[in-house]
Amino acid sequence: MRIGVDIGGTFTDLCAVDETGIVAVGKVLTTHDEPARAVEEGLAALLPDLGAVEQVVHGTTLVTNALIERTGSRTALLATAGFRDVLEMRREHRYELYDLGIELPTPLVPRHLRFDVPERILADGSVHTGLDEEYVRKLGRELAARGIEAVAVCFLHSFTNPAHERRAGEILAEVAPALRVALSSEVVPEIREFERTSTTVANVYVQDLTERYLRDLEQRLHRRGIPRAPHIMLSSGGLATVDTAARFPIRILESGPAGGALAAAELGPPDLLAFDMGGTTAKLCLIAGGEPLVTHEFEADRKYRLLPGSGLPVRVPVTDMIEIGVGGGSIARIDALGLLTVGPDSAGSEPGPVCYGRGGTEPTVTDADLVLGYLDPGYFLGGSMRLDADAARAVLSERIAAPLGVSVEEAAWGIHASVNEDMANAARVHAVERGHDPAKLPMYTFGGAGPVHGVGVARALGAPSVVAPPAAGVLSAAGFLTAPLAFDFVRSARAAVHDLAWAQVDALFAEMEAEGAALLAKSGVDDVTHHRVAEMRYAGQGYEIRVPVHDGPWPETLIGEFTRTYRALYRRTGPEVGVEVLNWRVVSSGPKPAVILRLTSASFGEARKGTRRAWFPSTGGFVDTAVFDRYRLASGTRVDGPAIVEERESTVVVPPGAHCVVRDDGALEVTV
Repeated sequence: MRIGVDIGGTFTDLCAVDETGIVAVGKVLTTHDEPARAVEEGLAALLPDLGAVEQVVHGTTLVTNALIERTGSRTALLATAGFRDVLEMRREHRYELYDLGIELPTPLVPRHLRFDVPERILADGSVHTGLDEEYVRKLGRELAARGIEAVAVCFLHSFTNPAHERRAGEILAEVAPALRVALSSEVVPEIREFERTSTTVANVYVQDLTERYLRDLEQRLHRRGIPRAPHIMLSSGGLATVDTAARFPIRILESGPAGGALAAAELGPPDLLAFDMGGTTAKLCLIAGGEPLVTHEFEADRKYRLLPGSGLPVRVPVTDMIEIGVGGGSIARIDALGLLTVGPDSAGSEPGPVCYGRGGTEPTVTDADLVLGYLDPGYFLGGSMRLDADAARAVLSERIAAPLGVSVEEAAWGIHASVNEDMANAARVHAVERGHDPAKLPMYTFGGAGPVHGVGVARALGAPSVVAPPAAGVLSAAGFLTAPLAFDFVRSARAAVHDLAWAQVDALFAEMEAEGAALLAKSGVDDVTHHRVAEMRYAGQGYEIRVPVHDGPWPETLIGEFTRTYRALYRRTGPEVGVEVLNWRVVSSGPKPAVILRLTSASFGEARKGTRRAWFPSTGGFVDTAVFDRYRLASGTRVDGPAIVEERESTVVVPPGAHCVVRDDGALEVTV
């Protein structure tokens, strides 16, 4: 038995599998004050006996929330003399050129805690100015005396020569052993000063909080009879031990959303669009060639959700997805111009939507979906949580319908349709920027709210079909169980391809692969696979693309792969200039676990539960709509819209003009 656990902004999802498939799923409200408590409560409700559980894989939004809410450690920064303000100078770029009130994230380290350390290493790794060890020694004592809890050490060009950073770390450990210290040459040893500094600071800022949480979770699992420590989902789609995740917590920044993308890749065709809509946000990820795309350009705490440059840059491998602030708990309101807007703020789980009856006062997407008849107030979470439809109608009438002069149903449909369009627009941009046409991709939808909105988003995109996989409401938790133990390594060594010293490149790869093999060996993994990547660009370009590195005659093979990748992204090749490499990367991974993502608890028979009045604009309003029990639908069954297919954790809405078929793997495929 293996269990995946995903802590989201509103719900904590759980999924248990054995060699036959998915045997149990669960969903409980997230306990934000003590996240591990929801995990413990969810496990107790999921299975009466946890003694057979061999592995728990966990993903969490803890790191993201800590960066947004600024709840990390009191942190200081040690930088090369003259470079302590790189956190505030950023890229000297305005992400919104004409906005006079532009807002940037406040640095995690205030200026009075950023220090210029006398030392300087040049770009080639040679020492220009030696490290002033006495300065570091004195500063370490002062920081400890002033109650500083964490220190980030980010010296110029340490990715080429880390000697000064390592010595500074040794001195701090001597004079202030209670300080948590992160060295940029260990956290993110690659070029670009601002990104490297920002990532290292963020890592140590959340390190204490993350480690305390993971140790608490470990103890709670042990108390419940699960002796083995959990594995933690990385943002890149691999797994790490608790020790590794506690040392590099920035690597689990986006661990939750990665699980859904992995599950979609496991279940679907090679190319698809994965759409995950939960209670707080919606995530869209492109699956290409059977794998989720991975990026190393990510920003946390964006002030403008869709604008690059408005957040804290984090230079770590992350599943490449776009996230927008629309989920089931997203709040709807009338703005200053008299227009309906939804999100990005969410009612979350505390207090939650008005229909939850937990003190919420603002209308949300879930309230609208309930008023439209898409949700059964008596079968939410399988009936364990009853929804108040009257309260939802009342708040929609007061806050939305009356100000706009429309009916409550029209107001609810406006919220539902607005959310669909927002997600479709984001999906279109995300897919096109990566060289794909969303109108040609099937859409796999999951999350508690995803199947409710899936067909609406697909219609707005022109997508041919929508697939709701088995256990769609907790698919991210299920996806955790498909991931291998893995870790990503990087070295910067900028050079023109034709000038590369290939022996040096082989040595860099060998060093990273040895580090990966040693790290995985600590978890008992001996069968390790290494995937090599080069980050390349035309000379003179500002940013690079990721190119797979294969065996073959160099440099011809490498340039050929670069040209192929560049053409796939931009439909053309670049200018007649040289090609250069900036970074070399290795992903070391263990064997991928064999998992069957199929429900084993289905009992086929009479699946129709009855009818319910549901609102569809194409029919002019409410219409009697057939309601089906998903767990009783046999393979091959066709359901014509309008229809609603319910399971405990999610609901599939099949509008008029569409039809749904149960596939052999248990997934529901809606032809749009």
